[in-house]
Amino acid sequence: MASIIYNNFWNALCKGNVDLDSDTFKVMLVTSSYTENKDTHTNRNNVTNEVTGTGYTAGGNTVTVTVQNVDTANDRQEITLGGTTWPNSTITARKAIYYKDTGNAATDILVACIDFGTDISTSAGTFTLNASTIRIQN
Repeated sequence: MASIIYNNFWNALCKGNVDLDSDTFKVMLVTSSYTENKDTHTNRNNVTNEVTGTGYTAGGNTVTVTVQNVDTANDRQEITLGGTTWPNSTITARKAIYYKDTGNAATDILVACIDFGTDISTSAGTFTLNASTIRIQN
């Protein structure tokens, strides 16, 4: 499946329940067994099959989310979901799940699911997740 943006993220953003400039965001890794659903998965407690292994902490890492300057020439806005690393890790992941961290899985708001297209593994190495971009085109 392709990468997605969860529908609840758009709803929360429009209602002011997500502040891209000041809220805390995290990214967690999941295995290929997780099947995302952009309509019904709203909060982190809907996510299953989080990876486990050396060098990985449940809930993932804190990342920076950056709102770029509006591109008036191309009528678009870009939001960058930051990358991160898990050094000295032994894990296998297929997808990255970005979410707004509230400290409670039942209220953490899912943002996006990035599908790598294949399993990626490390064995006592550094798992690197590159930044991703959401583009809103008008």
